[in-house]
Amino acid sequence: MKWSIHQLQKYRQGAMPLDEVVDLAAVKKRNPEIRDIQPVHVTGSCVIGSKKLTCHFRLEGKMVLPCSRTWEDVDYPFVIETDEQFSWDETILSADDTIHPVIGEVVDPTPVFEELILLEVPLQVFSEKAKEMTKAEGKGWSYTTDEEYNAQQQEKGQKVDPRLSKLANFFDSDKE
Repeated sequence: MKWSIHQLQKYRQGAMPLDEVVDLAAVKKRNPEIRDIQPVHVTGSCVIGSKKLTCHFRLEGKMVLPCSRTWEDVDYPFVIETDEQFSWDETILSADDTIHPVIGEVVDPTPVFEELILLEVPLQVFSEKAKEMTKAEGKGWSYTTDEEYNAQQQEKGQKVDPRLSKLANFFDSDKE
């Protein structure tokens, strides 16, 4: 998805509509947690001015991320709506650092799309199987829910160490 500035000039009177499917598989190289990403559906519109391009994008897609507990694949759908500006004029670029620079004569929003998707990756994602899991363990590690852990701690607290069993009744005696 690239446009030349000359190509955009024909939309000077109105907005240029967008409705394309973009392959952003390169985002997997930038974040190894993203196991797969389907082609992203991009809709929106762009309005061209004399020295900048203002676009409203809506990105819809689905990426595959690892479950934080079970490490199995989880489909994570996303919808991103954003307004982005591109400019090829140095004075506009120096005045506002939120405007994306246009290098040469071609506007390429693909790097912006990749950044937006990378920002959308959550810290943790859980599969349906992980929600049902209450206890698991392996070599040198274990996982349990808070309820199960509290029940185990209460059991441990009620058991008396046999070496200290005689001290349990120390204050109950009437003898002096």
